[in-house]
This record gives sequence, structure tokens and C-alpha cells, in this order.
Amino acid sequence: MAEDTFWQDAERHLVRYGSGFTLRIIERGTGSVVIDSDGREILDFTSGQMSAVLGHAHPDVVRTVQDSVATLDHLYSGMLSRPVVDLAGRFADALPGSVAKTLLLTTGAEANEAALKMAKLATGGYEVVAFDRSWHGMTSGAAAATYSAGRRGYGPMGVGTLTLPTPNAYRSPFRRPDGSHDWATELDFGFDLIDQQSTGALAACIVEPILSSGGIIELPPGYLARLRELCDERGMLLVLDEAQTGIGRTGHMYAFERDGVAPDILTLSKTLGAGLPVAAVVVRSEIEEKAAERGFLFFTTHASDPLAAQVALTVLDVVERDGLVARAAALGEQMRERLLGMQERSAVVGDVRGRGLLQGLELVTDRATKEPADALGQQVTATCLERGLHLNIVQLPGMGGIFRIAPPLTIEEDELHRGLDILQEAIAEHA
Repeated sequence: MAEDTFWQDAERHLVRYGSGFTLRIIERGTGSVVIDSDGREILDFTSGQMSAVLGHAHPDVVRTVQDSVATLDHLYSGMLSRPVVDLAGRFADALPGSVAKTLLLTTGAEANEAALKMAKLATGGYEVVAFDRSWHGMTSGAAAATYSAGRRGYGPMGVGTLTLPTPNAYRSPFRRPDGSHDWATELDFGFDLIDQQSTGALAACIVEPILSSGGIIELPPGYLARLRELCDERGMLLVLDEAQTGIGRTGHMYAFERDGVAPDILTLSKTLGAGLPVAAVVVRSEIEEKAAERGFLFFTTHASDPLAAQVALTVLDVVERDGLVARAAALGEQMRERLLGMQERSAVVGDVRGRGLLQGLELVTDRATKEPADALGQQVTATCLERGLHLNIVQLPGMGGIFRIAPPLTIEEDELHRGLDILQEAIAEHA
């Protein structure tokens, strides 16, 4: 395909499935950069689709894929290979309590779909609670629990989907007398509303420890523990969606480890495959037992594929071998210091949040009113790309433009600071 007709052909033949495409033709990737058709290197501060924690074309992953494709990549879903069982054992050894049974799948939406179906079957309920800024996927059950986008024009969502207010410390109206965020009252208020709406069939509460597509909203310390209590009081299961926060991204192997609160069901994807389609549902043994007794069915084409298991095992090996969890924590501190410096220097930087190598910077037109700065966000994004930095900006109603900053865990220190220099200069130019 000639490059001069590429975009016309793309417009003619491709379905538009979200925001517009970045107007660069990407030819290849290596480490923390992707390279376009003009040979220009672009620092990838989104890790692909927030997934490539080992960067692009990591040699261990490349070797694993080559070897697996040459030997055993796919099987009938009712057959098993050693890598699948080995991966399940790794999770059982690493996760707390009886979170010990694994279902290997391919995408985050699929994992959340399976988790919610299992929760409904095991509890006998059907109601699912999620945050009002959530994103859990585009399949029917996951989409019903997704509130940040994609709800209009498709008809009724799944029956029994209920919402909690997202604990956004920067914008929440729930305040203590000193002005700090009163998340405890906010959470109790949310559950009071849920109790009023529920028909008595609460099955699960599904949350991200840090809402990513919702604007990098981090659950305050203590929140997850209180949420656990409220779920237990109602016989609900707690499902943690760690698609973007798992596998070292936040400076913990799993983000919930900071809070010492174990989920009933953990879903992993994105980071587990380091950019390849790998996902998993890891569930407490007693829940799996109940679901199995009641006929749990999630027989999909790529369930328990050996290639997916081999890739996941390789990712876990590399993260452990190269100390990438600690590296994410250390580089995250450097990044936070730089972002806070930008906040000090520029009045349009309203808030900095997140942890490890998943952080957000929110732009506003006025700090006092916190008025969203939509146009400014688009200008800064475009300037960054021109200068060799790809960033994603989340723009939701009532919120400013929030940059989601999630470079690979393998990024070199000088690359991290070069990207942050570009961002700082772009903000200064347009503010």
C-alpha cells in the first residue's frame, strides 16, 4: 500500500471504534519507542494500550512466542498443556489466602465477563456495583459495569447494574471541615443508595485500585478495606480489575498489596501479556467450587491456550528476574517529583495523582474553579507528539484533561526524563 493513499484507504476500509487515529504510520517498536514510516522515534508513554510493561519487542517475549508458535500455540479448549497448569500454580503461590484457581483467557473484557458470571452463579445474585467513572470492557456484562463511556444509543444495559461515586479526592463534594476529602462518608453514602435500589440480590462489586480510563483516580488508603467490609456485610464478592495496575505497574506486584486487602476474584490482562492478548481470572477456591457445582460455563475458543500461558510465565519471570517492581516504584518517585514540579511552575496543572509508573496530571484553566481545560489538553498532546512523545489524555464530562502517563517498566531513566521534559515544555508553551 502506497503511503500517500494510506489514510484514504484507512478511512475507506476501517471501522471507527473510538477516538480518531494518531496521524502517524507506525512501522515497528523497540524498547520504549515506536518508529513511524519516516523513521522518527516516538517515546511511548502509554506502553501501547497501557499494556507493554516490558516495552516493545522484548527479547525474552520474542523468543517465547517464536518457540511456542513452532511447538504448541493453540489447543481445543478441553485439552490442557503444562504451561497453563504451571501458570495457575504461580498465581496460587503468589496470591493471598485461597485465591488459588485460574481461568486463562485473552482480553480484559473477557476476564471481567467471566468473573461477573462466576460471581452471579456462586452467590445466586445478579446485581453488580461499579464506580461511576469505571471502565471494565466492551462485552455485554463488562460494558454494563462501565460508566465512563459507551452507554448511549445501545438500548438497555444489563439488569441490576448499580453505581458507587468514584472517590475523586480532587473533585469530590464530600469534604471534612478542614477541606480534605471525606471518602468514608462518600462510601457510606454510596452504599446507602445501593441498599435503597437493590432488590436483595447483590452479587459483586467490581473496582480498579486505580481507575485509569476514569482519569487516574487512586483509591485512598483505607478505602479498599472499608469496601471489603461493606461487601462482606451484604454477601457480595469483591472483584478487583487489575488490567492496568497489575504486574508491577504501581510499585507493587499487584496494586491491592498496598492495602493488604485480598479480593475474592482478581482479573488480570493487559500487563500480564506485556502487549500480547493474555488475561486471567484468579478466584478463591470455594467460589470456584460453588460455581462449578452450579454449572459454570465459559468455554471460549482461546481458553487455556498454551501460547498465552507461555507468554504470561515469561512476563512474570522477567519482572522477577530484573527487579521491575522495585524499579517501577523508584522511577515512579522520580516521575512524581517531576510532575509536582510542573504543578508548582504552572497554574494550569491542577492535580497530580497515581503511583509507580501509572500517574496522572490534570489540566485546568483555573485552579480555584477547577474548570476543565479541554482545548489546552489537545494542544499539549499534539505538541508532545510533534516533539517525539506519545501521551494519552482522558477527557470526561466535568473533569479536566488528564494525562495518563504509563511508560514501560523497562524504560531507561534518561528516556523517562526526556519525555517529561517534552511534556513540561509543551505545557509551558501553551499555558
